[in-house]
Amino acid sequence: MNDADLDPTIAALLAETESSMSDEDIPSYKEFSSFKPEEKEAPKSSEHKVDLSVKTFKPIEKFYEEESNHVFDDTSYYRTALNGEGDQAQRVHQVLSKYLTCQDPKDRTVYRQQLVTAWWELVRVMSSKAADSKLEMPKRMLLRFGVVLPSLFTPEQKLLFSKVIMTNTTGEPVFYMDEWFREIALGRLGLSATDEARTPRKSDPNAEQQRIQQLKSKNDGKLQNAESLVNSKEAERQMLEAELKNRIDSLCEHSPIMGLEPHKQTYTEGQRHLFAEIQEKLRGLQKIDKELNSYLKEFEEAKSIDVSLSDKLDTQVEAVEVSSADLQTEWSTVRQMAKMTCGRQGNQFPIFTREFYHSMPNGTGFRENVINLLKWVEDNDPDCFVRVHKNVKNRIVPYVLCLPTYGDFGFCWEPFDRYNRVTSRGRIVIPMYPRDLKISILMAVADLRWQVAKEKASYYWMEEGLTGQYYQWIESQKLKGDLKSYFISDYVLWMTKEVDGVQRMDKDLRAIFWRFVPFSQEKKDELKKRSLVYQELYQRDLNRAMSDGY
Repeated sequence: MNDADLDPTIAALLAETESSMSDEDIPSYKEFSSFKPEEKEAPKSSEHKVDLSVKTFKPIEKFYEEESNHVFDDTSYYRTALNGEGDQAQRVHQVLSKYLTCQDPKDRTVYRQQLVTAWWELVRVMSSKAADSKLEMPKRMLLRFGVVLPSLFTPEQKLLFSKVIMTNTTGEPVFYMDEWFREIALGRLGLSATDEARTPRKSDPNAEQQRIQQLKSKNDGKLQNAESLVNSKEAERQMLEAELKNRIDSLCEHSPIMGLEPHKQTYTEGQRHLFAEIQEKLRGLQKIDKELNSYLKEFEEAKSIDVSLSDKLDTQVEAVEVSSADLQTEWSTVRQMAKMTCGRQGNQFPIFTREFYHSMPNGTGFRENVINLLKWVEDNDPDCFVRVHKNVKNRIVPYVLCLPTYGDFGFCWEPFDRYNRVTSRGRIVIPMYPRDLKISILMAVADLRWQVAKEKASYYWMEEGLTGQYYQWIESQKLKGDLKSYFISDYVLWMTKEVDGVQRMDKDLRAIFWRFVPFSQEKKDELKKRSLVYQELYQRDLNRAMSDGY
């Protein structure tokens, strides 16, 4: 490559590449094939355990590190990132060099398309190494942020990315792409659902283990829900018993009769009324005891099944290994997710460059920014992550995958695990470099809400609940097109305009959202003071509550 023929700006971009990487430095496939990832499975982390007692996100107190980690200042960053990745790394290097040095717009478009394919082939090779705790930081940053060439940063962008908190200190199930592949490879996170369910062959040594693991996942939902019901009933019993003790203590209090001491007064009129109240509370305790007895039996049964399945897994020689074929399946799924964040006509370019990055620091899909916005969504829409089972609300935050794409579309990949519909986490995908991160996250939450509501209504989804009411409204408006897309658009409007009292929705549609996608009570109290429209909706809530029909 002759630097004299290059534009000075492009030459500057390639300066680091040319100084740190020569043709001799390009690795061969042989180097990659000799790599062996760690096989030891780490214990399950808190990001995977669903704690039904947690009711909200903890506020993010620290968004960035105080000091730069200087990983992007390393002059050998580019060489380290691609070294040991075989022919795929060489292909990326060749196409990227042509793309950056090309002057013809048509040829540049061709190289850009070639770079997309070459890049994802490189990711396929590197995904199997994500489980290696000793993986070099440049390789990790390549997977996490799409940064292959630090000279494509502006100085401000380089400083920003070098201060990002690298480890998950929040305990929330929000992952970058390298962490996602790591969790998959270590067996701590199951493969994302695909259209065709995988059926293990009998000859597969891990088939029995996978079957037991699936049964355990299904039973985990029953176990967690049964325990939640037991806890709820025990708390209800404790509260009622405390009230009963208080009433009995009041019943047993007698004032002395003046002049006839030590004799005391008979029951007062108020105390006589306590007889009926005490009887009512005793009947309530009797009902609670009957329900608690039933829930304890369910809990005991689920617990015994859990112990049995755990023992069977422990007797296996090794934990279920994630095969290379499974990792390839997940890589293919993640690539499809990345395409969906961009849409058909979006920017599919996979590498970070200042040319396409136009997000503000707080609008970039870093983990802390995503959690902070999810907290904002939940504060205004408290039921967005709630699934109801046996009239008990369970708050279950989905897995969140942050992909380094320039897309604008967040979406739900699956509402819950197909083997555990009760307490398993769903999966949503968020692009890291969108035009508006809040909108992307709202789209993903709306998609999750719609799919959960539709699954809950089952065969009656066009008649009952949120989906039924919304479907009937769409029909009344004679609108054609994708129903879910309409809902997502309206949910974004609901959470960006109506939440602040800006009336942009149809009256009937607003009523549907007010009832089935309700704001927090504090927000409702605030909105009713702003307009008669919201005051009327607020009064409907009171009327439904009084008639027990809400």
